[in-house]
Amino acid sequence: MAHFPKPSEGSWTEHFEIDTEPVSYADSISPEFYEQERDAIFRRTWLNVGRVEQLPRKGSYFTRELDAAGASVIVVRGTDGEVRAFHNVCRHRGNKLVWDDYPREETKGTCRAFTCKYHAWRYDLEGKLAFVQQESEFFGIDKSEYGLLAVQAEVWEGFVFVNLDPENTTPLREYLGRFAHGIEGYPFHKLTQVHKYRAEIGSNWKLFIDAFAEFYHAPILHSGQYTAGEAAKIKKYGYEALSYDIDGPHSMVSSWGGIAPPKEKAMVKPIERALRSGLFGPWDAPDIGMSTEELPPAINPTRSKVWGMDTFVFFPNFMLLIWRPNWVLTYHYWPTSYNTHIFEGTCYFVPPQNAFQRLQQELAAVSFKEYGLQDGNTLEATQTMLESRTVDAFPLCDQEVLLRHLHSTAQSYVRRHQQRRSETPATAS
Repeated sequence: MAHFPKPSEGSWTEHFEIDTEPVSYADSISPEFYEQERDAIFRRTWLNVGRVEQLPRKGSYFTRELDAAGASVIVVRGTDGEVRAFHNVCRHRGNKLVWDDYPREETKGTCRAFTCKYHAWRYDLEGKLAFVQQESEFFGIDKSEYGLLAVQAEVWEGFVFVNLDPENTTPLREYLGRFAHGIEGYPFHKLTQVHKYRAEIGSNWKLFIDAFAEFYHAPILHSGQYTAGEAAKIKKYGYEALSYDIDGPHSMVSSWGGIAPPKEKAMVKPIERALRSGLFGPWDAPDIGMSTEELPPAINPTRSKVWGMDTFVFFPNFMLLIWRPNWVLTYHYWPTSYNTHIFEGTCYFVPPQNAFQRLQQELAAVSFKEYGLQDGNTLEATQTMLESRTVDAFPLCDQEVLLRHLHSTAQSYVRRHQQRRSETPATAS
């Protein structure tokens, strides 16, 4: 018997008219398919690259290496206060424009202009070419024709996105769709205490999204995080979501609250009891200017009294988790090959008012890291066995509906892109 109501069709998967047959993971073990994803997805869709708090003043900037798109971008706040993005390429000889000691590493800072290390060509914060070393040696060069190449950049609720497709005509807000509209108004700007993790993972990027888009695995894989007695109860109970939803390429799962705070303190470990915190965050939620009942409509969409957190998957690689105790977690999955990617996890809290609150937040952050390590370790084992091609069809349960949706969405993007390319008349080169 289900713990929470399901749609009238009997399952979430059938409700969304998604195939219930076993799935193939061929899209996660194919170098050829990955190359197609790079062009069809990562060079064509909106990608979240940071937050506006990383650009606190005019001249603030950071760079982003987008390996899957074969690009590096500079994101900068201009003298007019606008956030812009540019390809990180000097127009003179193609040198990477902004980097510190190692050209493949990202950097950040504040400046009045960007100056190339190679020949000192200089660009203002709006991307205009402002200075050419020994300009008279060039042949009537028109500096207005050699500004930095702009990348589309837009901001949604403080999250900075770029789109590398010069032909893109879909505004960010329209692309993010119904979930983003329903989240707007959440006070992300108040959550400025940040903890970040970054790890190189030996698996396809979609497999890690799979791991966080379902919690069917949580009572088993993460059972060591609970006291022995509680782990046994949770295994027996299993996991069911409050609800799932899909909007175009994006999806979300709404989950019950678990242990923040626990019904009985004996359910959690001594350090969690001492600090009143854990994976679900500090038990004493800070004031963010709105109650749980007042949260925007896309958050806790069923308005369940036992709601604990929502996970939004914004295709392709940005995951936003909003927790009941008033904190936020984001995940990014940046592919570096068909079977490797860089995972980034970022925790956002209201700034602590004292040392105890700081410790509460740090316990939540390290608890998340421990859970993430357990997931990452399993994923590398999954990747190697998928690549053995011993088994090529896998049954997924109803709690794994978002996995079916993610993989079918990626395949659809690749298929449609190939179709558009085949319909484009060939031109002589």
